[in-house]
Amino acid sequence: MFKLTATALACALSLGIAGLAQAADPILIKFSHVVADNTPKGQGANLFKKLVEERLAGKVQVQVYPNSSLFGDGKEMEALLLGDVQLIAPSLAKFEHYSKGVQVFDLPFLFDDIAAVDRFQQSEAGQSLLSSMEDKNITGLGYWHNGMKQLSANKELREPKDARGLKFRVQASAVLDEQFKALRANPRKMSFAEVYQGLQTGVVNGAENPYSNIYSQKMHEVQKHITESDHGLLDYMLITNTKFWKGLPDDVRGELEKIVDEVTVEVNKQADELNQKAKADILAAGTTEILVLTPEERAKWREAMKPVWQKFESEIGADLIKAAEASNAQ
Repeated sequence: MFKLTATALACALSLGIAGLAQAADPILIKFSHVVADNTPKGQGANLFKKLVEERLAGKVQVQVYPNSSLFGDGKEMEALLLGDVQLIAPSLAKFEHYSKGVQVFDLPFLFDDIAAVDRFQQSEAGQSLLSSMEDKNITGLGYWHNGMKQLSANKELREPKDARGLKFRVQASAVLDEQFKALRANPRKMSFAEVYQGLQTGVVNGAENPYSNIYSQKMHEVQKHITESDHGLLDYMLITNTKFWKGLPDDVRGELEKIVDEVTVEVNKQADELNQKAKADILAAGTTEILVLTPEERAKWREAMKPVWQKFESEIGADLIKAAEASNAQ
């Protein structure tokens, strides 16, 4: 009897110690993304890791996986929903199957500049989109800028007719498909990691990206011309798995929310600087000509693409489009 009791006691103590050790293990947050470290999103992910491990040392550990090293464009959302990663920051074009309203950010020539984007994202209408997918287990934590998109190709794109017949890489977005169809160009869906090779081999002739993406992925080496069109937005929504986020201890979640807000301010502050530096680096490389449109030329592009707004008005919502457009009039 004594031996049995001693054995049982030893087992109980062993299990208790193991339980305490397990309870002391830090919460692991895997942050997966598809771009390089020297981009706004890459720098934001690394700053998030730094601040979390300074302020929640021993409680939370962050692992960052850049450049599609863990999950690529097509798999990261599925991985988040399955709990294989806890944070991702997909481009806003990736949410059309989860919230039709988020498609507002893909409409061409909707925002005059990044300041207008800021005003809309911080408005009640913009903030409401962050929580619009919680019934699908997706919680938006903030908007991260990458910047306004520029058109690139191996021919000069000065007028809309210059894009006719060209094959442009697009993200998997119905709005972006229609944007290029409005120009009588051919959209081709392709993951971000494949774009350089696609441009190099001629599978696609052109693309649309902020300068930081063009430079960090060396697209300027395989594109002779960039048109500074500022025709659209390539921003990200930092998202998490809703069940994971709501299951965190209140004090941990509260501190993480503060860190996310702080990092968001810094990412958005640095995005323009990174894009301007990337533009200067592209010019210094001497491989690519940058064409700056006149207001009259830009108006022609806007006129050619604006019918896309009407095509998606019923899906996105006329009021949401009006709220976004109103952010320009400040």
